[in-house]
Order: sequence, then structure tokens, then C-alpha cells
Amino acid sequence: MITSASSVRASLCAGASLIGVLAQPALAQDVAPPTAPAPAVSATPGEQAASAANTATATSPADADTGAIVVTARRRAESLKDVPIAVTAFTGAQLEKSGAIDITDIAQSTPNVTLETSRGTNSTLTAFIRGVGQQDPVAGFEQGVGLYIDDVYLNRPQAAVLDIYDVERIEVLRGPQGTLYGRNTIGGAIKYVTRRLSTKPELSLRGDVGEYGQLDAVVTGSLPLSDFFRVGASVARLYRGGFGRNVTTGQDNYNKDVKAARVSAEIGRDDHALLRLSADYTRDDSNPRGGHRLIPGLLSGAPVLGNVYTSQGGLLDPKQKVVSKGAAANAQFEVMDGLTLKSITSYRKDDSATPIDFDALPAADVDVPAVYRNKQFSQELQLQINRGPLQGLLGAYYLNAKAFTAFDVRLYNTVRAVPTLPGLTALTQGDVGTKAWAVFGDFTYNISPQLAVSLGGRYTDDRRHSTILRQNLIRGGSPLFGGAFGFGNGTVIATTSSFDGRRKDTAFTPRASISFKPDSNNTFYASYAQGFKGGGFDPRGVSTTAPDTDRNGVRSYQEIYDFLTFRPEKVTTEEVGYKASLFGHRVYTALALFNSDYKDVQIPGSAGAVVGGVQTFIGITTNAAKARIRGVEWEGDARLFGNPGGDRVNLGWSVGYLDGKYRKFLTVVSYGAPGAPNAGQPLNPPIQADVARYRKIQNTPKWNASGTLSFTHPFGNGEELNASTTLSYRSKSQQFELAVPSLDQPAYALLDANLVYTGPDKHWTFGVHARNLTDKRYIVSGYNFLRQNPFTGQFILPTGSPGRSSTLGTEGILTGYYGNPRQIFVTVGYKF
Repeated sequence: MITSASSVRASLCAGASLIGVLAQPALAQDVAPPTAPAPAVSATPGEQAASAANTATATSPADADTGAIVVTARRRAESLKDVPIAVTAFTGAQLEKSGAIDITDIAQSTPNVTLETSRGTNSTLTAFIRGVGQQDPVAGFEQGVGLYIDDVYLNRPQAAVLDIYDVERIEVLRGPQGTLYGRNTIGGAIKYVTRRLSTKPELSLRGDVGEYGQLDAVVTGSLPLSDFFRVGASVARLYRGGFGRNVTTGQDNYNKDVKAARVSAEIGRDDHALLRLSADYTRDDSNPRGGHRLIPGLLSGAPVLGNVYTSQGGLLDPKQKVVSKGAAANAQFEVMDGLTLKSITSYRKDDSATPIDFDALPAADVDVPAVYRNKQFSQELQLQINRGPLQGLLGAYYLNAKAFTAFDVRLYNTVRAVPTLPGLTALTQGDVGTKAWAVFGDFTYNISPQLAVSLGGRYTDDRRHSTILRQNLIRGGSPLFGGAFGFGNGTVIATTSSFDGRRKDTAFTPRASISFKPDSNNTFYASYAQGFKGGGFDPRGVSTTAPDTDRNGVRSYQEIYDFLTFRPEKVTTEEVGYKASLFGHRVYTALALFNSDYKDVQIPGSAGAVVGGVQTFIGITTNAAKARIRGVEWEGDARLFGNPGGDRVNLGWSVGYLDGKYRKFLTVVSYGAPGAPNAGQPLNPPIQADVARYRKIQNTPKWNASGTLSFTHPFGNGEELNASTTLSYRSKSQQFELAVPSLDQPAYALLDANLVYTGPDKHWTFGVHARNLTDKRYIVSGYNFLRQNPFTGQFILPTGSPGRSSTLGTEGILTGYYGNPRQIFVTVGYKF
């Protein structure tokens, strides 16, 4: 239900007409509501130095010299302008003023970055940087972008859509970060850095009221018990009704219902020894997000609904719930002058239960109840060195992680087509254990005040143990989920995979750079870096379809192993860049040009198939591709008018261009290629073909850009009024490598606006905010199980002629998930 507020709209539009765009990279995104605390882990000493420096940089985001923002991209405190890495930094003050709701919002103003919520839940993250990433959340697949909370790596994408609250800053590092951040950072890394506890008693309250029944409340406090012992806590309750309804179940669709808490303690002081302890808990009871069918039902003729946020899927089991929790200990000890020892210890666990109705119709036709259970322990040791012209660190890292995924694919509706298979279900169950260790080092030597060289490397040992179970059942589902629609636990009629495999991968990932600073305000750099993403096993693979390579009539273990496994992928990037603070620090600009060689690209996929006369689906993951990705990134901000402490107008911008091309893309095709005598005709048997010219980098537009204009008027004594709007643009992009008509998103733009008043001494804040002012509808993810021409992407019938036909289920699946509609809300905050 929509709560209309005409007076709120009038106030907002008046403020938006004054000026225009939000605070941007090192600025940020629209001022938004308080959100759930991100999982709490401890900040490193480098983060502590950065915290103090950024606090001193400016009292208002509009006052800040962006180039002076201190980041820890190289695991030590440095100004943004001096780091020879393409980094976009958002300070806590900027994020608070601009109000990003969760971590996906920062992508609108960061070049060549895609961050999206993945399909059926509010909390699973899909991340791509410079065309490299991963959108499949199933255990067995590794992410291509590393997410770190206070230097603790999150091993899985579940529960990774972090709400932005009480944050010191967020850093987005673009390009492979394999040396300092390790495996699975071949696209880049995102660092979420929380605030330190205050040395003075503090208590802050914040609440939001807005459309769609939005009602949020956050309470945060800290208390120093002595000069060396401090405690703190945050509690959040975030609620919003749905943007639409599920007309079958009656539930709100796209709603939010989150409870979160975090506690922390600090013992000691920064100047010698410090121990930070933290623990967090988040529970998300939001309803399952139902997709929007983009085509009528092929069997039932069910029409396409008029509201893209309305769904009609009937699956409700298991009850949707996501719980994540963790604890961390961060210790630092100054061994001697210039030598500091650090330890980062963390344990995390998350459990997700979600009903995913692929066909988004009441009948059980590709209904997928699923569970994800992840846990991890990590330990990192660092020795930081700062001795005259030499700075750097030596480190060691250990990860022990387990990821369990299980889901049924219910094809009960298949009984209409195959009466001898009532209540058909395909079970997939994968259990993956990961043990990885690494040693690394990275050093910078200042040859002169103008010239510095950096060299680093990391050796990684990555071991994977995977068990895979695939079964077909009739008259019900697997015991893990139970039955539905009148069926109980099913009867197993076939076990198509029962696999236990191990693999070991090792990699050395170097990094080198050279920096030249003609003066303190200009930095030129050139760098070379490599990244590595681990191999694994596809838990959706069907071993009975493994090729009989020796043609002896028997599928051996080695043949099945080779069919289910995939190798690591690697990226090598050369980059040149320029960063500068110009015109008396009124302008900050950063320019980067890069070329990436992407080898052994892992292409995960699943397709409907008939195995042994039974309809099912098959996971097919191969190292089928290699690609070349080139691009340009330009970002900055400028104070157009005014001076710090007075009226001022700021302009911020970001532009990303990416030219990505597959050089090889091998796949099995069942239809003739365009231009061939048998073009579009079925092939029997299918053949392997290189379809690189017909494939594109997924989830990555060629162009993305944003512009920011903000006006600040100070009244004195901390009191000020800020008006801002942002316009962001993304060119067309594909959900998958092969074009999918109707599912792929054309180019679009989003407009946001804010009007924020800060009271005397910064105690009170009052804001009116709007997101997606033009109420644009845009697809962020989706499912497709329609038969396609493997070259053109055109939907076809089994004969190869144009038309729609299903490869899984009877209704045909082409389902989209959309970004948020226009939202208008009011925020009120008070700090004691």
C-alpha cells in the first residue's frame, strides 16, 4: 500500500529545483534512511589512522578535498590521490549526507561497477567490476569480486547486501587485487569499514517514515568505561511494505522486514596495543521476492500482469528467512618503532531458506524450495613495516569454509504431459568444503620524493572438497523439504549424480607499479597486476550425461570428474592513471586506462534437458572462454562556487567505458550457424562451436555515468541546509552472455534528490529524500528457460523456426526482477 504525502513531494521538488545532484564517489548517493548495521568486525590499525584523518578532512562533505581522503587500499593509510590503484572512496560523512540505503546504491556513481540484489531475496549480492564477476549463488561457484568488512573476507554472496549504517567509509578497488586481498578478487574488491567507538559517551537516534509503509528505527550508543576500555552497541528495526502483491498468496512483494544488532568493545589504545572485539546478528524475515512473467503461460495462457512488482507464484515453502551472525577479534601491537604486528580473527555463519517460484504461476511448474548454509573461519597475520623510504607488509592468511546448498526442482505440473510421472521432483544437493592458505608481501620504496616503485606477490594454496547428489523423485519432494500439493516425501526413481571429488589449485599473483609525483598535487602511475579465482565442481551437473571419452560404454570416475570440474580463471591487467588536486584543491580528478587479459573464463549455466526419458535440468560449467576487456574511468568533483564554510556549489561526476570482447567461447550447439547451408536447422548430433562473436560480457554496460550537483548554505554554529540531486545513466546490458529478448535491459537513467537540514551543533537532522523520481522500471536480474537459437538468441521452436518453446517445465520461463520504483521518505535524527 502506498502512503501518499503531497506535502513531502512539494517540499522535495522545491528543494530539487534549487539544485541538483547527490554527493558522489567520495561523494555518494542520495540521502537515505537508516539501515541495518553491517556485520561487525574489527578495524585494523590502518583503518584507525584513516578514520582519524578522514574525520579531520572536513566538517561537511562539500568542504572535503577528495584527493586528501585517506584509504587503506594497500593495507596502509594513504591519501586517495597518492594510491596507484583505481579506487573510488565514499566517506561516512558523504554517505550520511547522501543517504545510500545499502551497498548496491554506490554502483550508480562508481565507474564500471555493477552491484545488484540477486533475484529471490533481499540479501544475496551479485557483483561485477570491469566485466568480471559471478551471479550464481550456488555452493561450488566462487565470486569474482571480494567483499571485505573491516578486512574480513566474506566467502559467500548470501547475506552480503550490506545495509549502510555507522560506516567510516567504503572503498571500491577496481582491477585484480590478488596480491594483498587474495583469491576471488580478480574483478576487484569492496571494503566496508565501520566506525571506531568514541572516547566520549554518545547516543544517537534515527527514524524514517515514507511511502509503502516504510518505518525504520536505529539506536546507536557508545560508552567509555575508562581511558582504555570502551563498549558500544547498535540496534535496528527496518520495515517497509511491498511495492506490489503476490495475488496468489496474498503476501506483499518486494517488502522489507529486518531486525539487526551489533555489540563491540575496545581494550587498549592506538599508540601501543589495542584489541577490538565485536559480534553481530541480523535476521531478515522479508517475504520471498516474486518475479514478473514477461510472456503469457505456454500451457495455461496466463496473461502478463500489468504491474511489474506483482507476482502470482504459489510456492511458500520453506518459509523465507535469512539469518547471519558473526564475531571478530582484531589486535595490533607495536613491536618497535616502524614495526606493527596485526591479527584479524573472524568466524561467520549464515543460513538462508527461500522459496523460488521460477515460473511465477500458481501451479507447481519449476517451483524451487532452496536452502543455503554457510560458515567460515579466517585468520590473518600481518607485519606492517614503515622504515624511512620503505613501507609495506608481510602477511599470512588461512580460511576454512563450508557451503551447503540444496534445492528441489518441482515439476508437478509435468503430470499433465507425462501421467506416468506424478509429482516429479529433481533434487540437487551440494556440499563444498574449502581450505585455503596464502603468504604474501607488498613493498613500496621511495627512490626520491617524486619517484616510487612497488612490488608484491602472493602464493595461494586453494583446496576444494565437494560432494554432489542429484536424484529424481516421483509422488513428492525430497525429505529435506517434504511434499506439497497433496504429495509427501517422494520416491527416488533415479540417482543421476553421487559424486565425491577433491581438487587443489595453486597460484602466484604478482603486482608491480611505478608512481611519479612532479609535485604534491599530481600523481602519475603505471601498474601490472594478476588475479586468481578458484576452480571447483558444478553441483548441478548430472554425471550420467558425462561423455564417454574412451568409448568403452562405461563412464569412469575420471570421466565424471572431468565433466563436473572446472579450472581456475585468471586476469592480468595493465593500467595507467593520473590523479590530481587542482586549482587550490577546488578540483579533484582521477583518470585510469586499463587492458585486461581474461583467461579460462568460467561459464556456469543450467539448461532444461530430458535424461532417461525424464525432464530435468543439467548444470554445465566449463572454462569455455577467454576475453579481452579494455576501458577508461574518469571521476572527480569540483567546487564550482563558494568556499569552505560559506555558500558553495559542488559538481561531482563519474564516467566508465568498457570494451569487452570474447576471443573464444566454446559451446555445444544444436542448430546450424547463420550463413551456413543448414542455418537455423536442428543438428543431429550437436557439435561444438566457437560462438565468441555472438556472446557479450554479462551484467556490464558499455557506458555508465553519473553527474552530481549540490548546494550547501551554512547558517553558523554547525547549522546548514543542503540540497542535492543525482542523475545516473547505464547503457544497455545483457543478463547472460547470450542475448535474451525482453529480459535484457535497454539503456536507462535514474534521478534522485535530497533536501537535508542540519540543526545547531549538529544535534538535529531533518531530511526529505526521493529515489528514482521518474519512477523508471528497469530489470536487474531474471530467469530464462526458453529454447533459443545459440547464435542469435532468438526464441525458437524445436524445429528451429521462430516461436516460444520451453526447455524446462510446461509454461515456459522468462521471468524478470526489477529495481525499486520511486520512493519518497522523511528522515529525522538526533545525537546526544
